[in-house]
Amino acid sequence: MSQQVNATSVTRNVGWSVLSKTSTFGLKFVTVPILARLLTPEEFGAVAVALAVVQFLAMIGGAGLASALILEPKEDEETIHSVFWANLALACLMAAGLYIWAEPLADWFGAADAAYLLHLMCLLIPLQLAGDVAYALVARRMQFSKDALWSMISESVAAIAAVIMALAGFGIWALVTQLFVSGVIRLAGLFFVSRYLPRLRFRPRAVARLARYSLGLMGSEIANFITFQSPMVVISRFLGLADAGAYSAANRFSSIPNQVVLSAVMGVLFPAFSAMMHDRERRSQALMLSTQVTTLLLAPMMFGLWALAEPSMLLLFGPQWAAAWPVLGLLALSKGLLTPCSTFIPYLKGSGHGGALFWWAVGRAVVTTGAVAYGAYNGSLVEAMVALCIVNALVLVGYSWVVFRADGTPFLVGFYPSIRPMLTAALMAIVVRYTLDNYLALHVHTVLQVGFGIVLGGVIYAALVLLTERPLLRKLLELVRRPKPQTAASLP
Repeated sequence: MSQQVNATSVTRNVGWSVLSKTSTFGLKFVTVPILARLLTPEEFGAVAVALAVVQFLAMIGGAGLASALILEPKEDEETIHSVFWANLALACLMAAGLYIWAEPLADWFGAADAAYLLHLMCLLIPLQLAGDVAYALVARRMQFSKDALWSMISESVAAIAAVIMALAGFGIWALVTQLFVSGVIRLAGLFFVSRYLPRLRFRPRAVARLARYSLGLMGSEIANFITFQSPMVVISRFLGLADAGAYSAANRFSSIPNQVVLSAVMGVLFPAFSAMMHDRERRSQALMLSTQVTTLLLAPMMFGLWALAEPSMLLLFGPQWAAAWPVLGLLALSKGLLTPCSTFIPYLKGSGHGGALFWWAVGRAVVTTGAVAYGAYNGSLVEAMVALCIVNALVLVGYSWVVFRADGTPFLVGFYPSIRPMLTAALMAIVVRYTLDNYLALHVHTVLQVGFGIVLGGVIYAALVLLTERPLLRKLLELVRRPKPQTAASLP
């Protein structure tokens, strides 16, 4: 890597990444409800199921080669070009297979009407994988500040295009257009930032060497993907496209805070932890600091959304979605329970604990899929979401044990500080929810309920954080004030 990796550089790059995601937060906050008002639950469900299949195959097609490239000691041109062409070849094979088997796949997922979407959206696989090498180079060089602008442009233009098409009456094609516009602009931005141009060079030995690492990593990635996407597939198969659409809309909205914070943090932390692989003390400090900070930022958003789910669903999504507010609330709660785990995947990947990551990811995928399937098969969408919350509460404890054991940190010494901001956010949300239900729900307009809840929650959370997290706040203030290093040293 061309830049020294330390707490200051990690904090700075996380800041740039979070800024790029935050800049699109307001736009997504508006566009997701607008699209939900203009489109039907069935349309949301069809695109969500098709996208889940596409993303799964894209992950297999990439085979983790780009992630292995990040860990290389130096940038070797032949290796980089070899990975690009290997990725592109696998992507084209996956796209062709999806096009041929689109109808039986759609029927198996309980979404036979979505087969035509799979025929078109298979093109997203090479579109996504063509940028993997360029992103790996950006991550190696810790150039997230340069990548931030293109990320903002791609998300913003795609969201605006989707809303315009939905308003013009194009229906489901608005969502499809959003995916393709975002993918094309994102790909162009990655090539521009990384200054990478593919050349006709291919060295099979280089790909085979990286594959030994990447195949093990790919197994954990697939298991994690199944964990996150299996609820959509299960709901579509057992409960139908309408419930899948309700889940998709609520999940997209409740995932906005994760997209703002987690996608930025995880992209930076993987190469950072990789650079600290052989420095346990510095790695442990980075793990604890990053875990506390992400929990401090994410937990109030997720638990606050749980507290305001009912008025928010009615206000933002409209009457046709109002009955789905428990789904939004339970999804926010399930995500809130996992906020302390936000840094665990990049930590295990970057610190050389791929085996622990793989077996934990497989177990988590099996339990999550089984619990949601049990809830959906024996009840309704709400019961499936309750099952997801129970599983995630257990995952929080188990995942923390796995990571702190791998780090050599006593469980309670690491666990309590990492969940303390989450407990503070939960207390804040309970107070807000109680106040709304008992004093405002019957007498105050929905808009005022949401506004009052946000203000009340912000005041309560800020006061509690000042009481419980003063050491963390002082540490963050020191990092912000610390001058930027003037020299850069390559890391082995």
